[in-house]
Amino acid sequence: MVVAAERAWDGARLRRSRSRRPEHFRIEAYIGHGGTGGVVVRGRVLDNPLASEAEDGEGVGAAVRRSLGHFMTNDLPGVPLTVTVGGVSVEAVTDTDGYFLVRVPTSPGDLQSPWTRGTVELRESYRGVAGPHTTPVEVRVPSAQARFGVVSDVDDTILQTGVQRIGKMVLQTLTGSSLTRTPFPGAVELYRDLAAGTNPVFYVSSSPWNLHDFLVGFLRHRGFPLGPVLLRDLLGTWAGREQKHDRIREVLELHPDLSFVLLGDSGEHDPQIYADIVREHPGRILAVYIREVRLDPGDGRVEQVSDAWGPDVPFVLAADSDAVRLHAQGLGLL
Repeated sequence: MVVAAERAWDGARLRRSRSRRPEHFRIEAYIGHGGTGGVVVRGRVLDNPLASEAEDGEGVGAAVRRSLGHFMTNDLPGVPLTVTVGGVSVEAVTDTDGYFLVRVPTSPGDLQSPWTRGTVELRESYRGVAGPHTTPVEVRVPSAQARFGVVSDVDDTILQTGVQRIGKMVLQTLTGSSLTRTPFPGAVELYRDLAAGTNPVFYVSSSPWNLHDFLVGFLRHRGFPLGPVLLRDLLGTWAGREQKHDRIREVLELHPDLSFVLLGDSGEHDPQIYADIVREHPGRILAVYIREVRLDPGDGRVEQVSDAWGPDVPFVLAADSDAVRLHAQGLGLL
């Protein structure tokens, strides 16, 4: 339903706005990340005003209007940009859906840990828009003291979503906010202890980029360790549609000196994806934790993966956050 709505909106928007001057030109930069492999920065350029902030006690109507606003976007293609991080600049142009993705060839000496601030700016005039248009971008940079990194799914891993119940999931997405959505019990404390103030956390999800601000707001509000939130495009042709495999590979490539702990859930494809990552990157994965959320735990999908699992990397199907904590303590991860 959400995909169909965005598709119809995009078609109508393109027909009426190909030549007019954008009224609410805005560069939206997503949290980036960088290390010895350089820096990756993503974002989008839109003709939309900033969405309203979620408020305690607001009505369902306000939440629905904000949620729909995340999807009914006026994307701006062909926008010339300059991305600068650590004193190094790279030119970029937005694709047909308004997205940009750049790799900035920084060296470790250009970056500050735990965060380096960069900028994304309009390089030259665009459809009558000129003058300074600059947006800051935050780049997560692991320190030399980091023991390992964490790669975590979001929906049904830390955020109670009910992906297998499509109607319930859509309803929660439309009517909830970053203040009202609920994490799993014990998840915040578990992730804080895994991060331990220095270990970076990367959130990799199949949710659309339209929900980036919502998810970052959820992480901040609930007190999860903040890190890059790597999502995908619902439609389009941009690299945002790349598979979760590719986004995890990007994290491992940019941070070659780190080992990783992987956390996901049993509801969709995390067990198989993580098994592929373990095979592709021998010696890099310390443990895999899968939260059990299946409507039918006897469907055998997770067991097909775990039965063929090798002995070198622990694979844990966990009932809750406490089960993950207990095992992680035994490995010395906490």
